[in-house]
Amino acid sequence: MKRRAAGVVLLAALLPALAACSGSDPSAGAPPRPPAPSTATPSDGADGKPGGDAGDPGADASDLAEAAEDLAREGTQPTGNIAPRDGEVLGGDVSWPQCPKGMGIPEKQGLAMPMPLPEAEYVVLGLTNGPGFTFNPCLEDQVQWARENDVLVSVYAVSSYPSKKTLEKYGADGPHDASTTTGQLKNVGYQQARFNIGTMGEVGLLSPIIWIDVEPVPVFEWSSNLKANAAVIEGVARGYVDAGFRIGVYSTPSLYARVVGDLDLGGIPEWRAAGQTSRAEALNRCGPDWSIQGGTAVMGQWVEQRRDQNITCPGIAADLGQWFHRLT
Repeated sequence: MKRRAAGVVLLAALLPALAACSGSDPSAGAPPRPPAPSTATPSDGADGKPGGDAGDPGADASDLAEAAEDLAREGTQPTGNIAPRDGEVLGGDVSWPQCPKGMGIPEKQGLAMPMPLPEAEYVVLGLTNGPGFTFNPCLEDQVQWARENDVLVSVYAVSSYPSKKTLEKYGADGPHDASTTTGQLKNVGYQQARFNIGTMGEVGLLSPIIWIDVEPVPVFEWSSNLKANAAVIEGVARGYVDAGFRIGVYSTPSLYARVVGDLDLGGIPEWRAAGQTSRAEALNRCGPDWSIQGGTAVMGQWVEQRRDQNITCPGIAADLGQWFHRLT
């Protein structure tokens, strides 16, 4: 499905029914749509550091985001109706690495990684192809996979630092004071969020929460100015909240501090990574020693069998509808 101005009408028809466009098995290698062209260069960041975007959303992406915002405010956000569970619940997360090899922007091409295990009960779908302002090129197929396998869904999106070109383009486009660099960076973050909401709209996907991925983005690195990085994330957070979405943060305490310092997001829910460890360590990350910014621990993530696997933290399974939606 290509981006187009008529997407507003399409979104209005799609979202109330939460019906995704038809897709194929990601392993089959049929590309749903071409990747956005790269606009970043190795040294065009706002402070001389590498820029953090590799695509241009286009004007109609903003239209899609506005439509999604209107629908969210009208109460079309999913609320659940998901039966409570006892104990912890296994799931997974997928994004561009699960796309067929060669698909995606040049810097972040698909790796044909496996989809979640058969026993996984939910999947967190990545909206971006690495940095901000890029879409996961096989999201449509991954939505279809979730529907066919009857797994619950939520979404996440990587945020990144803008190039100088993108700062100039979007710095004045948003609710923040564009007369300051900080305000401009917040506006760019705001537009990253709206781009991602538009991407959800194109595949008819809503989620009870959008997880903001805060970590280094290889090739598209953050700046050395933690306050500037934090301004981008503040803008991202506001972009989602203004559109009616709940938000959470994905990271580790050390990675979060490395990117945004001591940024306080108000204790929003947390999805905590444990790397190449184990299920036991992922559960351990649910504890207070691994708090990122003071929020409720919802999931722990670890890498095993070439998959990003997730386990719900204690107490979360009793109300899965807060965190996941069942596609229809």
